[in-house]
Amino acid sequence: MSTHDTSHTAVRRSRGRTESQRPAENGSVRQHDNHTNMSNTTLGKEDMERMKAELIRHVQSRLNELLERALSDSMQALCRDTHTDHTHTQDRHKPDQGKVFVARCSLLDELFEISHIRTIYHMFIAALLLFIISTLAVDYIDQGRLVLDFDLFYYAFGQLGTVIWAWTLMFAYTLLGPYYILSVWASLNHSRGWRTCVSALAALTLCAAQTSMLGIFPVYIVLHYQLPPASRFIIILEQIRFVMKSYSFIRETTPAVLKNTPQKGASLPYPSLSSYLYFLFCPTLIYREVYPRNPSIRWNYVGMNSLKILASLFYLYFILVRLCIPVFRNKSNQPFSTRTFILALFHASFPGMLMLMLGFYAFLHCWLNAFAEMLRFADRMFYRDWWNSTSFANYYRTWNIVVHDWLYYYGYRDFLWLTGHKLRSVATMSVFAVSALVHEYAFTLGFGFFYPVMFCTFAGIGVVFNFAMNDKRKSPVWNIILWTCLFIGQGIHVCLYCVEWYAQIQCPRTGVKHTHTHTHTHTHSSSTINTSVTVMIKFSPGLG
Repeated sequence: MSTHDTSHTAVRRSRGRTESQRPAENGSVRQHDNHTNMSNTTLGKEDMERMKAELIRHVQSRLNELLERALSDSMQALCRDTHTDHTHTQDRHKPDQGKVFVARCSLLDELFEISHIRTIYHMFIAALLLFIISTLAVDYIDQGRLVLDFDLFYYAFGQLGTVIWAWTLMFAYTLLGPYYILSVWASLNHSRGWRTCVSALAALTLCAAQTSMLGIFPVYIVLHYQLPPASRFIIILEQIRFVMKSYSFIRETTPAVLKNTPQKGASLPYPSLSSYLYFLFCPTLIYREVYPRNPSIRWNYVGMNSLKILASLFYLYFILVRLCIPVFRNKSNQPFSTRTFILALFHASFPGMLMLMLGFYAFLHCWLNAFAEMLRFADRMFYRDWWNSTSFANYYRTWNIVVHDWLYYYGYRDFLWLTGHKLRSVATMSVFAVSALVHEYAFTLGFGFFYPVMFCTFAGIGVVFNFAMNDKRKSPVWNIILWTCLFIGQGIHVCLYCVEWYAQIQCPRTGVKHTHTHTHTHTHSSSTINTSVTVMIKFSPGLG
C-alpha cells in the first residue's frame, strides 16, 4: 500500500515538473516564431524594394519608347507640313539632307525640376555668396570700411558707345547686303545668255561687301579705337556670328534658286525679308524660312534668365578679383622657374573650370533661352549632356550644338560632298583647323596680343584626344579622365594668358607707344581720372 502511494506521489511530482517546464518551452517557441516573422518581414521588404526598382526601370523604358515614338511622329508631321506649305524648300529640309528643328526644352530646365540637381545649383549660388562675403571682409580688414567697387567692369566694358554704332552698321549690312544682292542675282539668273556673267558679278560683289563690312571694318574698329577687352570681344564675336549667319542664308538660298525655275508670269520663290530678320536674332546658325514656334512668351522666364546672366557676370568678376588677379600680378615680378609655372598652372585649374562652367551656363543656357523665349523659338536643344561624355569626340559634338551644327552641315558634310564622300579623317581635321583658327583669331583681337595657346591646344591636343578618346570608350573611368583633362586644359589657358597679360605690362615691346587716352569719357573729376588710370595699370596690357 505504501509502495503504491510512494509511486503515485513520484508520478505526480514528475508530472508537476513537466507542467512547470512547459511555459519556458512555450516562450522559446514564441521567440522563434517572432524571429521567423521578423525575417519574413525583412525578406518581404527586400522583395518589395526589388519589385519597386524593377517597376521603375520598366516604366522608364516604356516612357523612353513613347518619347522616341512621339518625337519621330512629330518630325514626320513637321516634314509633311513643310512639304505642304513650302514646296519650294522641300529638297533642302529633308531629315537626311539637313537639320530638322523640333519643339523641345533645354536639358538643364528639365534637370532643375529634380530636387537633387537643383541642390547642386544652389551650391554654386552659395559659392557666389561666399565670394561676396570674403571680398567684403578682406576690404573691411584692409581699409576699415566696406568697399565693393567694380573698376574692372568699368574698364572692360568701356567705350560702349563705339561698340553700339559699330554693331549697328554691321547688323544693317548683314540684314540688307546679302539679302538684296542675292535677290537681284535670283531675278536675273534665269535669263538666257547672261547667267554666267550675272553669277560672276554677284559673287564678286558679295565677296567684296562681305570682306569690307564683316572682315576689315570690325578689325579696324577694334584696333583704331583701342577698345578694352570685353568691348573687343563683343565686336569680334558679333563679327563671327554675322559671318556664319549670312553664310548660312547664302548657302541655303542659292541651291533653292538654282533648282526652282519660275514659270512665265509666276513670281520667283525667294525668302521674305522678315524670315531673314527673324533668323538673325533667333538662337541658331542654320537658316530656315519656318521654325517651330511656341504659342506665347513667358516674360518671367525671360526676366529670370536675364538676372542669371547678370549674376554670372558678377561671379566671373569675383573669380578674377579673388583667384586670378592677385596671384598672377604678384607672380609677374618673380623670376620664371618650372616650379613657379607648375604651381601657377594647378592654381589656375579651379578658377579656369569655374569660368568654363559659367560661360556654358550664362551663354549656352541663359542667353540663348532668353532670346528663344522672346522670339517664341521652340527648339531649345542648344547643348546635350556633355558632362556625361566618356570621349572627347562626344564632348565636342554635345558641348555647343549651335556651332556644331554649322560646322557639321557647312564644313564637314560639304567637304565630303566635294571629295566624293572620301577622306573623312581629313574632313574632321579640316573642321578642327577652321575652329581653332577662329578661336585664336577671337582671342588675339580680344586680348590685344598674339599668343597661340588656344590654337595649339585646340588644333593639336584636341585633335589627338578626338581620335584617341573616341566613341569606343564607354567606361565611367573615361569620364573621369575627360574631366581631369578639362581641368588641366583650363588651367593651362588661364595660367598662360594671365602671365602673358602681365608680361605685356611689365615688359612692353620696344618701339610701341603706350597711350591711355580712351579714359577721357570718364573724366568728370580728378578722382575718376586717378581711378581709371589705376585700373588700366592693373588690368591693361597697354598695347598701342
